Amino acid sequence: MISTMVRNVPKIVSFPNGSNGSVVGHLYLPKTYNCNQRYPAVVVGGSMASVKEQMSGTYASQLAHHGIIAMAIDYTNWGESSGAERQSEVPTQKTKDLSSAVSYLVSRKDVAATALLGICTSAGNILYAAAEDHRVRALVTVAGFFGEPGLLSTLFGTDGVESRKASGRQARELYRETGEIETIKAYSDTEPAASKTPKDSYYMDPSRGGGVRAWRNSFAVMSWESWLAFDPVEKASHVTAPTLMIHSQKAAFPTQASKVYDLLAGPKECIWTEATHFDFYDNPETVQHAVQQIAVFLHKTLVL
Repeated sequence: MISTMVRNVPKIVSFPNGSNGSVVGHLYLPKTYNCNQRYPAVVVGGSMASVKEQMSGTYASQLAHHGIIAMAIDYTNWGESSGAERQSEVPTQKTKDLSSAVSYLVSRKDVAATALLGICTSAGNILYAAAEDHRVRALVTVAGFFGEPGLLSTLFGTDGVESRKASGRQARELYRETGEIETIKAYSDTEPAASKTPKDSYYMDPSRGGGVRAWRNSFAVMSWESWLAFDPVEKASHVTAPTLMIHSQKAAFPTQASKVYDLLAGPKECIWTEATHFDFYDNPETVQHAVQQIAVFLHKTLVL
């Protein structure tokens, strides 16, 4: 599906992650790039367990066509980035990764100002980063997953949450004692502990995200406790940067998106569409419409 959208060839970059490791990113430059000019720039993060060659790279590449320097990243422990605890979802480290990516971009002479763009779970991660890092001049969320403890209890049940925490502690102890990382599938239509995903959806389809060679469909069990503590809703009221939210009633938990929107402390706009959640990942029409809205917002907001 995504083959109908042309991707630029990115530059591979790396920079410190704030935890004695490094983050690897794909940097996309505008087609008419001039090193003597300064451009709006954005860091792009994807869904839980994704890599930069998936939806984050799609958005970064398309935004470069609109005159924006865009960088898709692999978070620590994922893809080409460093990290011993592979396939671990650790929101606190993702916050460091995003701020480190901002540091990289603001150090460049060709960058005027920097924003964060988060797709699905990264929409929550960027709220963490923006609440702490006031160098972030703007935020964009696309089909955001905005978790909080009450939502997770509804999804998994109280017993389900506690059993996941317990299995996470056991897996953590196994890792400490042996170095072995116990994993489950990140997305599955059959595995009970995985994120429930229809078998014909983005991750399960080899012609879509499921066919990306750099991607592994696995989740480190020892990261359950950190992931279950993920609460971007609590961070929303601390975010003062201008924010554009793009969502749909058919995307993940629209009531959570509305809750976050109401809590944001800065200038804000929410665009509601008719797209499904996975349409936002790689449906050409959906992505192009979102990218056009994002580009207008970033060019308007990231001015000197």
